Amino acid sequence: MKLCSGLTARSRAVSTASTRRTYHDNSYGYRDAKRFSLPDYSPAQLENRAVNAPLLRYVDSLRTHGHRAARIDPLDLLQREEVAALDPTRYGLTDQSRKYNISGIVWTHPVEDSTAGMSWSLEDITKHLRGIYVGRIAYEYMHSPSKIERMWFSHLLESESEVTLPKQDAESRQRAYELLARSETFDQFLQNKFPNLKRYGLEGGESMLSALDALFRAASEAGVEHTIVGMPHRGRLNFLTGLLEFSPRALFHKIKGGFEIPEDLGAGGDVISHLTASPTLKYPNAASGIKVSVLPNPSHLEAVNPVALGKTRAKQFALLKTLTVDPANCFPGDKVMCVQLHGDASFTGQGVVMEGLGLSNLPHYTVGGSVHIVVNIGYTTRASESRSSLYCSDIGKMINAPVLHVNGDYPEDVARAMEVAFKYRNHFRKDIVVDLIVYRRWGHNELDEPAFTQPVMYKQIRSRQSVPTLYEEQLISEGVVSREFAKSIRESYKTYLTDELAESDTYTPCAQMLQQQWADMVWPAGEDARYNPETGVDQGILVNVGKASVKVPDGFEIHPRLHRHVKPRLHSLENGNNLDWATAEALAFGSLMLEGYDVRISGQDVGRGTFSQRHAMLVDQQSENVVVPLNASLQSEGRLELANTLAEQLLGRQFEYGVSWERPNILPIWEAQFGDFFNGAQIMIDTFISSAETKWLKQSGIVLLLPHGLDGAGPEHSSSRIERMLQLSNDRFDFPTEVQDGRSTNVNIHVVFPTTPAQYFHLLRRQMKRNFRKPLVVAGPKALLRLPAAASSLKEMATGTRFQPVLTDTTIRDTSQVQRVVLLTGKSYYDLFKTRAAHATMSGKIALVRIEELSPFPFHELKETLGQYEGAKEIVWVQEEPKNQGAWTFVESRVRSVVGQLKQDGKLEGVSELMYLGRKEDAIPAPGVARLYGAQQRAVIGSVFERL
Repeated sequence: MKLCSGLTARSRAVSTASTRRTYHDNSYGYRDAKRFSLPDYSPAQLENRAVNAPLLRYVDSLRTHGHRAARIDPLDLLQREEVAALDPTRYGLTDQSRKYNISGIVWTHPVEDSTAGMSWSLEDITKHLRGIYVGRIAYEYMHSPSKIERMWFSHLLESESEVTLPKQDAESRQRAYELLARSETFDQFLQNKFPNLKRYGLEGGESMLSALDALFRAASEAGVEHTIVGMPHRGRLNFLTGLLEFSPRALFHKIKGGFEIPEDLGAGGDVISHLTASPTLKYPNAASGIKVSVLPNPSHLEAVNPVALGKTRAKQFALLKTLTVDPANCFPGDKVMCVQLHGDASFTGQGVVMEGLGLSNLPHYTVGGSVHIVVNIGYTTRASESRSSLYCSDIGKMINAPVLHVNGDYPEDVARAMEVAFKYRNHFRKDIVVDLIVYRRWGHNELDEPAFTQPVMYKQIRSRQSVPTLYEEQLISEGVVSREFAKSIRESYKTYLTDELAESDTYTPCAQMLQQQWADMVWPAGEDARYNPETGVDQGILVNVGKASVKVPDGFEIHPRLHRHVKPRLHSLENGNNLDWATAEALAFGSLMLEGYDVRISGQDVGRGTFSQRHAMLVDQQSENVVVPLNASLQSEGRLELANTLAEQLLGRQFEYGVSWERPNILPIWEAQFGDFFNGAQIMIDTFISSAETKWLKQSGIVLLLPHGLDGAGPEHSSSRIERMLQLSNDRFDFPTEVQDGRSTNVNIHVVFPTTPAQYFHLLRRQMKRNFRKPLVVAGPKALLRLPAAASSLKEMATGTRFQPVLTDTTIRDTSQVQRVVLLTGKSYYDLFKTRAAHATMSGKIALVRIEELSPFPFHELKETLGQYEGAKEIVWVQEEPKNQGAWTFVESRVRSVVGQLKQDGKLEGVSELMYLGRKEDAIPAPGVARLYGAQQRAVIGSVFERL
């Protein structure tokens, strides 16, 4: 095949990059996609296009509008209009026998061949092109602004049409039939044995298996070794058991109420439509196998697909670090491919789809192109009431992605469409959409009655033969298989399923975790889990890291105001004091990088930081070249990737979460501009971050940095809604008397509110130095970022130090004189500290105790701290958030439990009741009226010093 003989790969940006401003960025993680060139029209071809302009208009109309007349609906219910643009007479072409020079108009020869002598009659041209563009596969690619991509498609399709292509070989067709027949047998078996089961079967959409099998085969033959699949529930069980070697015995065990994971792990598991598999498939013409990993998914449609993207990119970078060749010759997608399956309704309706497409070609997010398969089954709501576009796939056009519509009644056409889709993805490393138009024999599930709202459609469905039966009859009539062979396929598979069902009661599940790159990790509930390891670093190393973090290359011109960022950092490193938050963060990043860990932080403006505090990337003021000082100067094995991104609502967190699933040796961080902005991703937090370990045994070390604090910025720039995070914690309410060493219980999510840069430093390092992984939510600083009082010393980060869940009041000289113990979190500590200092008579009477880690709650540490204040009369909780928000509802019962334990020990006998001091209940986190905010804040601070 000579298709690609005129294509040359380049290592610079794709052809559309010139229309967008971009940094001259060669920083770590910035991956350029392939760029291809294609010979332009020769002078002879240009002349012929001008001479035969009416023919050119007609041919381009077939390419552009042919899909509107294509036979892509298996039920033939689509109302296909008469497409006037496909009539040659509209272009003055009336003589069907007249011959035309088609050079440069119809691509029937190698693209670089400028031969001008090929002539075809109008009848032949029409027959050839209608066979391609008005058949059972419909192509949409003429909307692309890239001439190269349009020419590539035209040449591929028109020089490899079904007229000239040989049929698939008998072995391939037989394999396709076996997949379909087994899928139908499987659905019928489950319907017979478990009639009340909601299995979300594939009846009517069996060609989805043909699509995936063809895609995996093409990818494997092209050298792809890993495929990450994100998919919803529809047809999942058919896919797992029919193609991915999932044990029917394990499935039946689960259906009958058994565990899919070992019971002794204490996990709760998930439903059958969220099961997973990761086999290695082998295809005859491939040099090696291809590992296909289907990710666990929640019931929220489309929620898993961004996770698949993040996991794909992380795997690509893990492989990239092992290369012995020049990385410049390696492109995203060479060895790892992302496949995303969608439903027609969700592809149109879920905003995360748009976000994923919007990120697909960004250099810090690209995975070298995803193949999107929309399993277009229709819905109980008509398309006219569920979308405003002609096709459910039209959302893909926002990034000019090509779209292939294919009739699912024809498995061989489906396979052909997938081969074309993979060729495009593999050449251009960009997303492509396949709209697989099928139907479902049942409703939303097998217990549903779809004819309530779609009577005509389901009358048609129930009167027709199934897709496997239609294909079976075709192959029998063509002599590819015999009727006896077809019958034996179904009967042997049914026998196999019967045997598996009989053995399912004795099935014992195993834990599919802590394998390969996770082999050095442990289960967090195990005895060998290290919860609070030492995280300090030699001071000399920290000084070197700090200097490297602000080292400016020779000849590199930074913004004049950034000298005020560089010089204070160097000065604080010299004297070992007054290190601010950004410096502590850089020290954590750099020290981890020296130990071989990678760090990736993403979000809006993360390179400089929302509050212009980080400046981890520097931009030359003349050339706009970019440098990341820690990468350029530290000479570490680990690397720092700064992924500035668009203003997404949901996908960024899911992407980084996918990164965390793939690589335990990377610190993945998502930072919100303001903590309030996490709530667009509540789905992600509920169904993945807080529950994946319990449902799927999946650990994650993701960090969510959520700037938090009431400072007069109004309702939407004040709160990270820490109360929601704490509500999701499965931490216990009562004091753990059975635990004597203070070790935390296996809590699902860790929520912290650090008040010093050193604490933040230790938290970031703890994420990697533990021998297990947990999600970490950081209620981060805003006003504290540059507050002189909220600074740390190198000594607090030196060897032998670690994170402290509770910070006691070190200013109290005589603890017996303390009358009121104030428990609090966050920046309120500095307001209270300043106010207390102004009242000398109260300095020894009020102790300010900071609870830095809320989940898991530090029962033992708090007990030890409160036990020092034996003469205390009151213990109060102070917070700046309203009473129904913040940490109060979480800490109240837990603090009472600690106090109860102390009273049993004969301490704090004078304390009668835990008191709350703070704002009253409110519908908003903070008022937008400055005067009201100021009055409330003064009242909260003042209440702490009353009645003493």
